[in-house]
Amino acid sequence: MLQVNKPTSEINRDFPEADGSPSQTLTSYLDIIRRQFPTMVAIVSACVILALLYLFTAAPLFTSTASMVIDTRKVQLFQQQSVLGDIAIDSPTVETQVEILKSENISLAVIRDLRLIDDPEFTGGGGGLLGTVIGAVSGLFSDRHPPSEFEQTRKALERFEKSRTIKRLGLTYVMEIGFTSKDPAKAAKIANAIADAYIVDSLEAKYQATRRASVWLQDRIKELRTQASAAQKAVVDFKTANNIVDTGGRLMNEQQLAEVNSQLIMAHAATAEAKARLDRMNDILKQDIPDANVADALKNDTIVKLRAQYVDMASKESIWAMKYGADHLAAVNLRRQMAEIKKNITDELKRIQESYKSDYDIAVTREEAIKSSLANVVSESQLTNQAQVALRELESNAQSYQAMYDNFLQRYMESVQQQSFPITEARVISAATPPLKKSYPKTMIILAASIFGGLILALGAALARELTDKVFRTTGQVEEVLGANCIAILPALGAAATPGLGEQMLGGKGVGKGNPQPDLLRYVVDNPLSRFSEAVRSVKVAVDLNAIVRENRVLATTSTLPNEGKSTLSTNLAQLIAHGGARVILVDADLRNPSLSRALVPNAKIGLVDVVAQKVQLEDALVIDPSTKLSILPAGSTSKLLHTNEILASKAMHALVALLRGKFDYVVLDMPPMAPVVDVRVTSSFVDSYVFVIEWGRTKIDVVRHNLRGSPEIQDKLLGVVLNKADTKLLARYESYHGRYYYQKYYARYGYVE
Repeated sequence: MLQVNKPTSEINRDFPEADGSPSQTLTSYLDIIRRQFPTMVAIVSACVILALLYLFTAAPLFTSTASMVIDTRKVQLFQQQSVLGDIAIDSPTVETQVEILKSENISLAVIRDLRLIDDPEFTGGGGGLLGTVIGAVSGLFSDRHPPSEFEQTRKALERFEKSRTIKRLGLTYVMEIGFTSKDPAKAAKIANAIADAYIVDSLEAKYQATRRASVWLQDRIKELRTQASAAQKAVVDFKTANNIVDTGGRLMNEQQLAEVNSQLIMAHAATAEAKARLDRMNDILKQDIPDANVADALKNDTIVKLRAQYVDMASKESIWAMKYGADHLAAVNLRRQMAEIKKNITDELKRIQESYKSDYDIAVTREEAIKSSLANVVSESQLTNQAQVALRELESNAQSYQAMYDNFLQRYMESVQQQSFPITEARVISAATPPLKKSYPKTMIILAASIFGGLILALGAALARELTDKVFRTTGQVEEVLGANCIAILPALGAAATPGLGEQMLGGKGVGKGNPQPDLLRYVVDNPLSRFSEAVRSVKVAVDLNAIVRENRVLATTSTLPNEGKSTLSTNLAQLIAHGGARVILVDADLRNPSLSRALVPNAKIGLVDVVAQKVQLEDALVIDPSTKLSILPAGSTSKLLHTNEILASKAMHALVALLRGKFDYVVLDMPPMAPVVDVRVTSSFVDSYVFVIEWGRTKIDVVRHNLRGSPEIQDKLLGVVLNKADTKLLARYESYHGRYYYQKYYARYGYVE
């Protein structure tokens, strides 16, 4: 806060740069909550109070629930006996039953059975304070004629449907019926009545449908009986005329044709089998000697034995030939025996071949005979084909009429049974009982909703207040928006009872009787250990630190608008420095509105204007404070001045300031505000530093920024900004280390008091 001010170009920015990190964003929201906490508490409290008021005035309601199930097993048991062809119970069917429960037919049936049009809950005004108010207001606009029964019924139906709830439990076949009423017993009674009305309606609908179906079936059966009898008689007459005899439902020639065809198929298969065996045997004879698989397949013991002997001799011949040579007598004998065995095997295979050939010839002969017999049967069958076609058509018609007659007769018998024994797939599995606790209003839910809604409204109001709060409240705002140091925050001071400065100066000479708060102008002298005095000291320290860089003896205080406290700051700063032993002069340079002169020396006739005009000497216009030795140069007579900026920009004014530099250690100039007049801008040539006073929580940011943008010469010599008239209680919400609690906790040990 006390570092040397370095003017930057930040004041010329349209928007300040902000840290967009999540932690910084969270911190900013927490700061908003801290600053707007009382407002948020008030909004949440109001919402909770409204909720409590509603809970105390709203009429309690009770909800009773009954459960009904569609029994799929009962449906499957009677489904095949149903005349109407019931469909399977699936999810859309259950949803359809839910809509039937919601229908007006069911609701009107319950209203009629329970005489709800005579119940004030359904035809009178609503319950609770809100219902009474609505009923009274609607009564003012009604024509006051007694409602008809139809109007009462429609009104009761509207109330009934609002209080009734029908829903399906998940994907089950269970439907939940609920009803809400002021009377728990009435709620249970109506819920059960809805279930009963649904079951009765379902039974009545099925009975009416079955009765209508029975009447239609009876007429249709008479017609079908006549048609079936005529069709049967036509079949018998046709068979007699065409000499057609059937055996077991088939004609004789058809049966014979089928048998011969079966024999032909079997003969053809036998011929193919004999041919395959013969072909296989011919292939075997082409081999030198059959292998083991062929020998086994033939199942001939002679060939198997001969082949075994042949293999044994071949093995021995191979061994002897290897030992003694191929021309050895033993090897030659073995080969001769092998040739004999081979000849025997061939003779046996030829014998088998002749046997297979004989079988094949017999099979071919038999197949040809059966083919000849089949041709004869086919030729005979073709003679009766036309008669068979006509017969089949007649039989088909007769069977169709008979089947239809039997089916309709069975349906008629079922319909008669169902009229005397109606069934329904719905049944109540849990009857409604009077509830023990109210279902509405739910105290905890309403309170939680009011708190949650209050928090939402409170956050919205807090954000709205923050977005519309375009004033300076923190040092960070000053540094971020203006690019200048905030060298002090002065707390707001109330009126005190101590004597004013004017009464203590010059031994009582020039006392100002009209000074409203003279104690504020010498607060640092009367309360040297106050927080206000310490803040003024920080301004003094900033002036001295800035003097290290450049000469800083002529100090001017100004503001954006009037009544921001620049005169109070300049007076207290000058007195603080003078009370410390330095030579200080306080000059009232606000020639348009010399409020400082009126407050300190209201009877002064000469002042700054006269000294600049060289009408009087400087020493004659000065007023000395006896307690602090502060020299005060009032403005003088300014009532007829038109161009005050010319006076402040004159060479005489420059000469006067140069003279004051030589005579005093500090020259404090109380300048006019910047927004109404331009006088401050012409003083930059002889002022070392400017202290800019901003009223805390009132001066608009855009006004200050606009004025400083238009005065770069003031900005270049700006020592810092002082936030004046700060509310210490509210300030703690924006910057805790500037709050009253912070000072009382950590600064009280050093003797500081408020």
